[in-house]
Amino acid sequence: MSEILAIALNSMQNDMRQVEHVAMNLANTLTPGYKRQVAAPLSFGTLVEQSATSTASHPGQLAGTARTYVDVRPGAMKHTGNNLDLAIDGQGYFEVATAQGPAYTRQGDFRVDERGRLVTAQGQAVIGNGGEILLSGAKPRIDRNGNVFDAADPNAKLPVAQIKLVRFEDTGPMTSLGNGLLAPGEGMVQLGTSDIHLQQGYLEGSNVSTQQEMVQLMQSARHFESMQKAIQGYDEAVDTAIRKLGDL
Repeated sequence: MSEILAIALNSMQNDMRQVEHVAMNLANTLTPGYKRQVAAPLSFGTLVEQSATSTASHPGQLAGTARTYVDVRPGAMKHTGNNLDLAIDGQGYFEVATAQGPAYTRQGDFRVDERGRLVTAQGQAVIGNGGEILLSGAKPRIDRNGNVFDAADPNAKLPVAQIKLVRFEDTGPMTSLGNGLLAPGEGMVQLGTSDIHLQQGYLEGSNVSTQQEMVQLMQSARHFESMQKAIQGYDEAVDTAIRKLGDL
């Protein structure tokens, strides 16, 4: 395959991937704690360089594709009044237990399951400093520092648990796992009590901007069309060259 066609095809595939991310982001505009996904396309120079390298070592192999990353900027807070809704005011992520290991989220629409555990909407256990958080009712009191007081004793002065929050020095590796969960980043640090800032009865909204997504959609569509025209122009140039060669 021609290097020019390989680069153009790779670029068009990246545009299609970006459109898929835009569709996913728009579908989750109202999902609490959702973090928008973005495809970071490789520059034209990088594509040419990688294409030349891959062609030399593996003829016909396409250049590298765009990298997908998660936009970790916080969303706006919304008051719900639900005792089990928690929003993180500042940095940090909740840690939850999944079948594949720990995952992280800012989606705080929790509930209490039949075993009395504090869990996510999908049923994964929310982790506290001592492990799973067990409650006797669905109306606990949770202070700003993540201390959980059981509803069975409204005058309790000692918390039954403290919600665990962590941050990451490098959020680049935090990819989406679905259902609002993120893979861990690098350099995990557990937040101390004074660094935890929670708002009970609130939810963090999605950080998706519909205007921004529509602009991205138009840019991707126009870029896709320009690559189509580039391929058509190249094909016509090759066809003309072949016909002229035949005349000779």
